[in-house]
Order: sequence, then structure tokens, then C-alpha cells
Amino acid sequence: MRHFDAEYLRETRRGMWADSRDALADLDLESCDRVLDVGCGEGALTRVLREECPGEVIGCDRDAALLAELDGPTIRGDAYDLPFVDGSVDLVVCQALLINLSDPERAVREFARVASGRVACIEPDNGAVSVESTVEAERDLARRARRRYLDGVETDVELGADAATVLGETGLSNVRTRRYEQTLVVEPPYSDADLEAAGRKASGAGLRARRETMVGTEEALDSLRAEWRTMGRDAIGQLQRGEYRRTETVPFYVAVGDV
Repeated sequence: MRHFDAEYLRETRRGMWADSRDALADLDLESCDRVLDVGCGEGALTRVLREECPGEVIGCDRDAALLAELDGPTIRGDAYDLPFVDGSVDLVVCQALLINLSDPERAVREFARVASGRVACIEPDNGAVSVESTVEAERDLARRARRRYLDGVETDVELGADAATVLGETGLSNVRTRRYEQTLVVEPPYSDADLEAAGRKASGAGLRARRETMVGTEEALDSLRAEWRTMGRDAIGQLQRGEYRRTETVPFYVAVGDV
């Protein structure tokens, strides 16, 4: 399983559930006395669940440093071996966890062991991410770089659209799915994170960090990175003039099944 720090998780989960929480309706949070959020990270989803659920919501993660970012009840645990007895919570839920696991079905079976009512997963289809930008080259470059990364990563980071199949194949019944789109917008006034991201594009640092998991020859990856740096310099120029706009849309699928 890949490791992510709190700052990365905060940025990638920015704006999740800010506008609408209708896609969480099948979790039936109002009826839950006890909910377990597995792979909670720094707690982005846990906090949302606590706002919507009258019962106790427990954050669970392998990383003690990430759990330290979250107030309230937490427990350190592994998705494949949860420290709970059978049927001890009403609902087990995860967000963007199965895409990072080598054996998502094994994790779902463990979730079903612990849950007495429902299991839910909220997973993205990273292959269907779309980018629109005022920098003409960015849309195509983002698509090309993403494809090289997706083809090189070892887990199924495009699992979102098939999440319901995973739940069904592990024995859960009455599986239902809703689609939710996370929209990440960069526009004036720019945040420090926006400025830092543009700087990383201009230096090629982001692609350099992912190079080991990107498919392609050294020549092809060097060429892509050169184009990426040029695109980043154009983005910085637009930022300085207050003209830069970027919208990234990430489709998530909320799949829920009964135990």
C-alpha cells in the first residue's frame, strides 16, 4: 500500500462534500450508532461523517502520524486485520482506500466481518479525471502524464466505476451506487498551495517524483517532462497576471452493500 502524508491528503481531498452530500444517502448515517472509517488518513471523511451521523464515528488508519491530525475517537489498525470483533459496528466505510490496496476484495471481506449492517466504499476512477485550463497545453499534458502513471502503478487506481462489482463479489447484497464529482478549482485569489503547485510544474518536480511509476522510455519521459516544465512556466506567467484558471474533475463512486 502506498503512503501519503497529511498535506497531500488535505490537498487531494480539498472540497470533497463541500457542496452536496446527497451521494452519501445510501450510507443511512442517521440510523447508525457506530461507524468505522477505515484508512481515514487525516480525517477528511471522518469529519463529514461526524456531522451527518448522530452516533459514534471512529477513524482507523495504519499511520499513527495521520491519526494525530484527527480529534475524537481513533484507533490504529490495518484494513486487512481490523481490531474489532464480528458485527461490532453498524457501518464500515472507506474513501479512496481500495484503489491503493493490492487486494481490495480481502479488505471488503474484513469490512463485512466487522459490520452488522452495511459496507460502503467511496472510490475514484482516476482514469476518467478531466482537466480544463487556460494554459492551452495543460489539458493534453495532464492526460498523457496521467495515463503513463496509471499504466505503471501496481494497484487498480481506476477501480471506482467497478466498486459495486467488488462489493457484490465479496458476498454483499443489495449493492447500490451513486456517482459524485469532486471539482478542484484554481482561480484568483490564488492560495499558497496554488502557487506551490505552479512552481512544481515549472521545475518538473511532480513528474520527477512519480517517474518510477510512470511507463515509458527514458527519452519519452524526458520529453514529457520538458513539455511539462514549459507548461508550468506559462502557468506561472498567467498566475502573475491573475489570468490562470484550472478545473480538475474527479469522478467518485459511492457503493454500498448490505451484510
